Amino acid sequence: MNLLLPDSGLLFWMTIIFAIVFFLLAKFGFPVITGMVEKRTRRIDDAIGAAREAESRLKGLAAEQEQLISDARAEHDRILKEAAQERERMIASAQEQARAEAGKIMDETRERIRQEKEAALRDIRREVATLSVAIAEKVVRKELSSDEGQKELVDRMFEELS
Repeated sequence: MNLLLPDSGLLFWMTIIFAIVFFLLAKFGFPVITGMVEKRTRRIDDAIGAAREAESRLKGLAAEQEQLISDARAEHDRILKEAAQERERMIASAQEQARAEAGKIMDETRERIRQEKEAALRDIRREVATLSVAIAEKVVRKELSSDEGQKELVDRMFEELS
């Protein structure tokens, strides 16, 4: 078996597979691709035509453009003056809103901190109570593990009640 030369059976099947793939591409792939290329070519041609038309219209509008530019400069100056006044008004309004919002956020934050503090204290108290009960339970179990401890506890309780 030579590693550099393929078998004749391999060549035969590779040729058959290539022919099948080429046939499928020629039947289904290439028409789609050529259709897309033609469609794109039409779109490009339409765009070029539209660009030429727009260019010819732009050449006719040069004089009108100069008049519009002078009108636009006058309007620009007027709008800038109005915009400066509006900007000042908006800044003042925004600052007032920001102050109000900041106060509201600070109040909400203080309230949230207070609630979290209370919740944390409740949790700590609950944990301390649970630990106290657990410790007391262990101490009581240790004391009551013998008969003598049980008798002493009963005697002590009897004395405390008397």
